[in-house]
Amino acid sequence: MIHDPPALTIHRGFKRPAKDLIEKFRGAQTSHLADAMDGRGALDYRIKPLDEAQSVFVGPAMTAHSAPADIVGMFGAVNEAKSGDVLVIANDAFTGTAVVGDLAIGMMKNKGIAAFVTDGLARDKAGILEFGLPVFCQGISPNSPGRTGLGIVGTPVSLGGVYVKPGDIMVGDADAVVVVPQEEAETVAQRLAEIQDAEKTAVQRVADGATMPANMAKMLETALIIEDGD
Repeated sequence: MIHDPPALTIHRGFKRPAKDLIEKFRGAQTSHLADAMDGRGALDYRIKPLDEAQSVFVGPAMTAHSAPADIVGMFGAVNEAKSGDVLVIANDAFTGTAVVGDLAIGMMKNKGIAAFVTDGLARDKAGILEFGLPVFCQGISPNSPGRTGLGIVGTPVSLGGVYVKPGDIMVGDADAVVVVPQEEAETVAQRLAEIQDAEKTAVQRVADGATMPANMAKMLETALIIEDGD
């Protein structure tokens, strides 16, 4: 670069989804939600909740890129976030230092932020858990980050193998985090409801003694059978 970019750049004005649309995803099981999006949408399996008992959330994404070993972008997102937002902090999957600690999580809790998601690391796990805010990350490291930038807030980010835009609906549970693109959310919500109904039927079949899914049973009926032996 010929000139150094600003330490922090903030983009404002993105549209958040309507609250009633967000509510259609509250309590959704992430596996059902992935099924509603053709088996995709979940962040990388290494991004896990610090505590499965504090893992369920839903809310619009407030995105930021915080350069590796730096927290300027993260705090820029905290400043811009509204109550109910999910902070989605791309950190280039950096694992040399943490990108968040317990005091920052406490500040997020004070602002009413719904959850914190990063492809980086956290630190001060015991303190984080005391605040009760869902935190998803790749792991824990006590190594401390810097405060010099680069940070970019409010633009699309790539995190955990998924493209996340500001305002996309983030859904988390003990298994994973799934990203629902805002422009597809109404259609996904309809498909989710259908999958949830179908799941109830499947659960009842298992309770009644089923040993094979109905669709697989049909496939087995048409299988080519070859009898090997003497």
